[in-house]
Amino acid sequence: QVELVESGGGSVQRGGSLRLSCAASGYTHKNYCMAWFRQAPGKEREGVAAKDSDGSTSYADSVKGRFIISRDNTKNIVYLEMLSLQPEDTAMYYCATGYLVASRLDPYEYNFWGQGTQVTVSS
Repeated sequence: QVELVESGGGSVQRGGSLRLSCAASGYTHKNYCMAWFRQAPGKEREGVAAKDSDGSTSYADSVKGRFIISRDNTKNIVYLEMLSLQPEDTAMYYCATGYLVASRLDPYEYNFWGQGTQVTVSS
């Protein structure tokens, strides 16, 4: 049974930093693409960052240069380092995993999702 558990969310001021973690279990983590998505109230879920099994990465334009995705395949954990946070980054952040993902920031490519962790950035 695949399980993804996010942690690390919280409230910060503009310009602050947070590191999200997603612990995966129940499958062979290293063969899957891992990604972070976010959803703000009233908005669609959007892809933030993804790191595939071959190390390839994708980032949303809005977070390039500020967010870094990494994964530790020995611990089955994927991280999202978020720097220089802005109020528009406020959202629920979800971890997701999928196999043979063609479009890494497309939520429909992912089969399994965590419950989410809230990130709030105040001005």
